[in-house]
This record gives sequence, C-alpha cells and structure tokens, in this order.
Amino acid sequence: MLSTDLPGAELVSQGKVRDMYRAGDRLVMVATDRISAYDSVLGTGIPWKGEVLTRLSIFWFEMLRDIVPHHFLSANPDDYPEQFRPYRDQLSGRSMLVKAARPVLIECVVRGYISGSGWKDYQAIGSTGGLALPAGLRESERLSEPVFTPASKAQSGHDENISFEHMADQIGRSLAERLRDCSLALYQRAAHHAESCGILLADTKFEFGIDEAGILLIDEVLTPDSSRFWPREGYRPGGSQPSFDKQYVRDYVASSGWNKQPPAPTLPPEVVEQTALKYLEIFRLLTGRELN
Repeated sequence: MLSTDLPGAELVSQGKVRDMYRAGDRLVMVATDRISAYDSVLGTGIPWKGEVLTRLSIFWFEMLRDIVPHHFLSANPDDYPEQFRPYRDQLSGRSMLVKAARPVLIECVVRGYISGSGWKDYQAIGSTGGLALPAGLRESERLSEPVFTPASKAQSGHDENISFEHMADQIGRSLAERLRDCSLALYQRAAHHAESCGILLADTKFEFGIDEAGILLIDEVLTPDSSRFWPREGYRPGGSQPSFDKQYVRDYVASSGWNKQPPAPTLPPEVVEQTALKYLEIFRLLTGRELN
C-alpha cells in the first residue's frame, strides 16, 4: 500500500512513509509501504513494510515504557473514532491511534558503532556530532560507549548532523539534556535485547514530542527504517556489514548512479523481494513472532 484513501478523515500530514490523520484530540498514524533513501521517497514500495514498522514499534513502546512515556494508545481500529471504521482494511496491522504532541524538531541519534554518516564525518574530521573520537577506528567498529549525535530534522532536503551545543541552542539546554539522557537509556536497553537475539544495534534515531504531561517518545521506534541492525554472527569491523535494515536499498540506489535528487529511482523486483525478506526476518528475530 503506497498511499491511504480515507474520505471523511482529515489528513494532517504526509511524510516519507506515514500518513497522519486527525482523530479528535488524538491522531491516527498509518504506515504505508513507501520506502525512502537519502531523504527521497523511492518509486517502489516494499510489501509488508508498513506492518513491520507498526508492529515492531508497538513491541518496543511496551518494552521501553518505564524509561519514558510514549504516544501509543491502540492499534485496534475499533478503538478509533467512528469515521475511521469503514477503512479497517487499510488500517489493520499498519496503523496506531496515538496521543497528539508537539514534535521536537531534532532527531536524537545514538551510535554504538561507527557507521553511515557518522563514519563519513569521522573520516573527514575525526569526530561526529561535535564529539571527538579516538584515532584509528575502523568502519563499523564498536565504540567504547554509545554516543549521542543529534541531527536537524529537515522538512525537505537532507538532515544534517549537529553538535549537542547546537541542539541546546535550538531547544534549550534542560530539554536537550533530558532527551540525550533518555535516548542513551533507550539505546542501551534496546541494544541489550537485540544482542540477546543475535543482533547488533549499530545506531538508531528517536523522536520525541511534548504534551501537557511532558516528554513522549513518538513516531516509530527501533525499526529497520530508523536503525541499523547487523547480525552478530560474522561481525567484522573494517568495512560495511550485512544488515537487516534499509541499508540494502541505500546501497543499491547509491550504486545505480542516482544523484540523490528527485526524481527518485524505482527498485528492481529482486531488490524489493530481498528487502521485504530482511524486514520480515528482523521482526521475527527481535520479537520471536512471525508477522501474521
């Protein structure tokens, strides 16, 4: 499903993957099968992707709720306002009723390994997110402790790694410190669980919102779209790693000659199939359940 069609429901926003609808003083968030790379939506969807993102996020919300409250309320369309009930076929398995919150426009990135844009920063300047790192690190090497490297949440174009000081200037030091501490605690808990399942959580990003009660963990959590998951078996620093996340798609489009500007390319059937299998497999490994 690449788009939603819910006549009678108010579409609030359409992101790279999710369509957000107003539900009184709450929201209904629907995860489509769209996939993005380098901040552009590609021309091909990934079967089951929206369901994996939704159900995996719910799994993590429940596991992590003692660290920070979350916005998730229900995934049962019967609990949604009346105008949504005719669309159970579009909503079942891929949507959430959530609390409305004012989003903090910072992506709270935690890295346990040096990879991706963090590796590129390190190669160029020996640091990432304003944090100096030890000399001589290899690509994909485990860091001595996880680091918090926020990014600006761009409305269009590419997100940009920023320093903690820049983040504090934007949203205030007290809130910045609370989000940093929450992010590191969430990462530590999730990484421990993932490793017990044979998975290394290389890095991830969290998003937060503010409501009348305080900070909420929002959007998606620890999914293949927002995280790098590597198999623990066979892990070898010194290069890129096999992954269960959308890095496989990033690698394909990077090798295709695309200049990372619209229009985004479509994906060949074999890349679609392999990506779908990776999403289903990481769901099974992390939750111990099949998607059904």
